[in-house]
Amino acid sequence: MVKTPIVKEGYLYIAILALITAVVALAVSPYWSIVPGTLLAFVTFFFRNPNRKIPDDNMLVLSPADGKVMSVCEVYDDQFLNEVGNKVTIFLSVFDVHVNRSPISGEITFQQYTCGRFRPAYKESVGYENERHSIGLENESMRILVTQIAGLIARRIVSWVTLGSSIEKGQRYGMIKFGSCTEVIMPKSVEVLVKKGDRVKGGETVIGRLSE
Repeated sequence: MVKTPIVKEGYLYIAILALITAVVALAVSPYWSIVPGTLLAFVTFFFRNPNRKIPDDNMLVLSPADGKVMSVCEVYDDQFLNEVGNKVTIFLSVFDVHVNRSPISGEITFQQYTCGRFRPAYKESVGYENERHSIGLENESMRILVTQIAGLIARRIVSWVTLGSSIEKGQRYGMIKFGSCTEVIMPKSVEVLVKKGDRVKGGETVIGRLSE
């Protein structure tokens, strides 16, 4: 589990920008160093990795990402669930935390990476056309499919887990660099507790509850 305040995927970007800022400040002018310095501050902010208070209730499904709910709809999933479920799509702007968290505790029994295009993450077709990485999570109560989808700027999906791994609810499992969206498909037995336009936080906001 990645617990550092800044994820390691940002270290190289931060180091390069810090070097450029220092060189410009010393060789040109401190005033000109404001431009790379501002970019350095933004990149450091983008790769932040805040701690979250994870709800304990195992009946809950948590948001896998920070962002805004783009849509909530009914779909037939033929990748993992093989049944009709409810899909929640979350758009992440470049200002949102981009570390993804597991919605439930369970075992990763499905994993698939798909190459694709880089269309804007708010387009409805990105889940089918863009680069994406899906994991299927399974426990004794439910099965959930989570998909990281690259956007117009995003060029790499990062995963810190593998097929067969056990993962805890709210655990950090990956990220998407520089703008993206995340989809969750839950079985019909899970009541959806968010709607289009809601703001959510990964590992903290409850997006569904398993019906008793």
